[in-house]
Amino acid sequence: MRRMAANLGFGFFLLILVCLLGAALFWALSIGTVKLPLPVIYDAVAGQLTGGLPIEAPGQGTVHDIVWLLRLPRLVLAALVGAGLSVCGVVMQAIVKNPLADPYILGISSGASLGATAAILLGVGAFLGPNFVGIAAFIGAMAISVAVLFISNLGGRSSSVKLLLAGMALSAVCSAFSSFIVYFANDKDGIQTITYWLMGSLAGARWNELAVIAPIVILSVLFFWTQSRVLNLMLLGDEAAITMGTDLHVYRQAYLLVSSLIVGFAVYSAGVIGFVGLIIPHVIRMVVGPDHKRLVPVSALVGAIFLVLCDGLCRIIIPHTELPIGLLISLIGAPCFIYLMISRSYGFGGGE
Repeated sequence: MRRMAANLGFGFFLLILVCLLGAALFWALSIGTVKLPLPVIYDAVAGQLTGGLPIEAPGQGTVHDIVWLLRLPRLVLAALVGAGLSVCGVVMQAIVKNPLADPYILGISSGASLGATAAILLGVGAFLGPNFVGIAAFIGAMAISVAVLFISNLGGRSSSVKLLLAGMALSAVCSAFSSFIVYFANDKDGIQTITYWLMGSLAGARWNELAVIAPIVILSVLFFWTQSRVLNLMLLGDEAAITMGTDLHVYRQAYLLVSSLIVGFAVYSAGVIGFVGLIIPHVIRMVVGPDHKRLVPVSALVGAIFLVLCDGLCRIIIPHTELPIGLLISLIGAPCFIYLMISRSYGFGGGE
């Protein structure tokens, strides 16, 4: 009975977070260069959902175009990227048993940066179409993930330490190649584009891209939610897991690939956005504890809410100018991380 009551209480907590996410979306829809009252936004949303016309059908009014073509796609993307990066942070911290781990710790961001740098300054992948920079970044992120798995398995089975060392080594190599390209390119506009891309931006969100990204992120988050027992065992270590009848080797490989897929699509659609996958899991552990059965869904919802709010703030902090979202998150995340480090009430789990 007590367990049922606890589950009902946790379900109610998740419902509150879903409502907060909806409220954050409506708030972010109302702000920008053109401020829209909430009743007008509600009518635009309800009219599209009940009208039966395609979203991009002409002649539906200025408010409809602002809500459905400009603001809502980027906010949906913000929610997806926030949820995906937060859950990836939870998983990466369990895989490498390190509270400082984030989605980019295994060299994924460096691989994505190398792909984007080569695309912008050298024109690599231009034949892939107008989104070739994002596609090149995605390919770079996935390639580095596969390379980390390959290197960590050389000379024996991979472990959390070998994964971490392989990721750090490949990250350094990718950063060196990126710097090499930038140094010899002599392209000021290209370098400025790379700098802006590395700061992150949600302005390029489109519904056709969201139709691909949304199922991947949602299904991946649900998958990790079903793996809470194994994720809990990862915090205890391989030896303890084996005594309980679970070999973590295969799980570690699979989780890394799924996480890399999420991060690759996040980088493809929004550039490099740091601190989300590092800070959110730590904050949520302080609220719900280290059990991944609760940690994964709450981190996903809070990450989505956090990035939606940050995207809204980016559009109003400086009038008539959009602040790069990665810059704002870094300004918020760094002080929060320092506070978490000095907080004595925080526990990582697994005896840490």
